[in-house]
Amino acid sequence: MATFLKRQKEMKRLEKQRAKAERRAQKKLMGRTPDEPLAENVSSNDTEDPTAGIAAPSEPVPIN
Repeated sequence: MATFLKRQKEMKRLEKQRAKAERRAQKKLMGRTPDEPLAENVSSNDTEDPTAGIAAPSEPVPIN
């Protein structure tokens, strides 16, 4: 009897795993816009300034 319960538990775990992978794939497809490039197609340039495009505040922020 115990082996039957173990098998049922394992089958349930595999089904949950498949469902989770399917949801993850669906979410990945829905989150991407047609204009947005795929992560594999984007090349990183190490010579770029990582702070480029970040503006300094117009006035200093007081520290309390």
